[in-house]
Amino acid sequence: MQPTHRSTEMDDTIDAVRADRELKTTHRAMWALGDYPAVATDVIADLGPALVRASRVRPGDRVLDVAAGSGNAAIPAALSGASVVAGDLTPELFDAGRRRAAELGAEVEWREADAEAMPFADNEFDTVMSCVGVMFAPHHQESADELVRVCRPGGTIGLLSWTPEGFIGQMFATMKPYAPPPPPGAQPPPLWGREDHVRALFGHRVTDVVATRRTVRIDQFRTPEDFRDYFKTRYGPTIAVYRNIADDPARVAELDHELADLARRFDHGTGSTVMNWEYLLLTARKW
Repeated sequence: MQPTHRSTEMDDTIDAVRADRELKTTHRAMWALGDYPAVATDVIADLGPALVRASRVRPGDRVLDVAAGSGNAAIPAALSGASVVAGDLTPELFDAGRRRAAELGAEVEWREADAEAMPFADNEFDTVMSCVGVMFAPHHQESADELVRVCRPGGTIGLLSWTPEGFIGQMFATMKPYAPPPPPGAQPPPLWGREDHVRALFGHRVTDVVATRRTVRIDQFRTPEDFRDYFKTRYGPTIAVYRNIADDPARVAELDHELADLARRFDHGTGSTVMNWEYLLLTARKW
């Protein structure tokens, strides 16, 4: 007996759900590798406060930090007097965030949440923001739809994303040949660093879009090799790429050279490594 059209559609749906679940499990495991909270605190601590300021978070606002990690933006938002929920697919990052929040006297609610299917009500938040977080969700349109859905009419959506041309965008381009192929439908994270891409994702559902390219100064590393070795042991995506080629010493050596060379090309310091990492800061108001 030939399968009916309906049963074929059902099988396709089941397969799609299973593939999505496996993909999210892989993403969760990747970000749990290494020590992303250390990266957020030691290297890019300035980014969260910059996003909070640009989003004009005010005391009493209900704020959602999407793909919050250990709270790089959620904690400064809470310190400004807002009521903040930090959501992330990888709750393993929350313990470090809770400790940091307690040290600073910030009250944050931590919730496991997939950026592509968030467990929050429509129009629930005054401000919905993400600091180099939602850009790593694989399906950009689904994530953008969720950002709009949970933001109240007239509320603010604020995003800070690495640009394709900036250092981190170029780092991902450097690592791509050494990484496993992306799953079907997954889009490159640095696309969120292109204003036209983000505008297309939101469409006519937002207004008052303000987008600026800025840089964050990175001066914590003595040499380009120090940067490379730090990210090899602490940054989940880099760790995952090295694991993919771990049984090929020649490929490992090639990637070692390419990452250090990339940092060297961006280095404008004298005596120690200083880089400016470019990002797109975009805010919009929901209709």
